[in-house]
Parts: sequence; structure tokens; C-alpha cells
Amino acid sequence: MQSVLAMTYLWLKAGHVIFVIFWMAGLFMLPRYLVYHQEAAPGSPEEAEWASRERKLLKIILLPSIIVVWVLGILLATTQHLWGEAWLHAKIALVLILSGYHGWLASYAKNLARGERQLTGKQLRLLNEVPGVVAAVIVILVIVRPF
Repeated sequence: MQSVLAMTYLWLKAGHVIFVIFWMAGLFMLPRYLVYHQEAAPGSPEEAEWASRERKLLKIILLPSIIVVWVLGILLATTQHLWGEAWLHAKIALVLILSGYHGWLASYAKNLARGERQLTGKQLRLLNEVPGVVAAVIVILVIVRPF
């Protein structure tokens, strides 16, 4: 029985890491798409193409990935009895921040598709750094478990 649980844990962990990579790739790509979209001429075919790319990235990569990341993460924490660990609480807080960032990007993409340009290209480029910084801290929390 122990070997079945151990194998299940390894498959859950592998799936979690795989879908975190997919999710992070999307979180790195979407802000770049938004920059290019923002810098395209309003009403141009290029602008419409960027809006289409953003929708596809959100529906095909980002949405399924975030769902699987959360489901497998919860299963991992449950099977390993980690809910009392301080490092996990910090990690979950950061994943909530990334989830909110994901939601904000999706909302901004919809607004941009309607022609609402609320930020500059430079601001969007700076926002592109958010997932990298947060992911680095999450990796440290998971690997080092500093507290």
C-alpha cells in the first residue's frame, strides 16, 4: 500500500511541476502579447490578430494550467500532510498573488480588445517581471523551506 501512495505522490508532483511550467510560460507570454497589442495601431488587422492570440493563450494554455496547478497542489499538500507548514502558507499566499495577476492580465486583455488602453507599453513591460520574481521566491520556499 505504501508503494502505491508513494507512486501516486510522484505522479501528482510531476503533473504539478509540468503544469506550473505551462502556467508560468503563459504568464510570461501574455504580457508580451499585450505590449505588442497595445503598440499596434487601433483598429488595424494587427491589433485584431493580437487580441485573437491573447484569447487563445488564455483559453488553451493559461486557464487549464491554473486549474490543474491548483488541484494538484491541493492534492499534494493533502497527501503529504503539509497544511500546518509555514513555508506552504507563504507559498500559497504567493500563488494567490500569481492567480490574481493572471486574472488581472485576462481582464486587461479583454479591455484592450475593446480599445481601452489604460497602461503604457513600458508599464506592461515592467509588469512582465512579476511572475519571474514571484516564481523565484516560490522555488526557494519549496526547495529550501526556510521556515
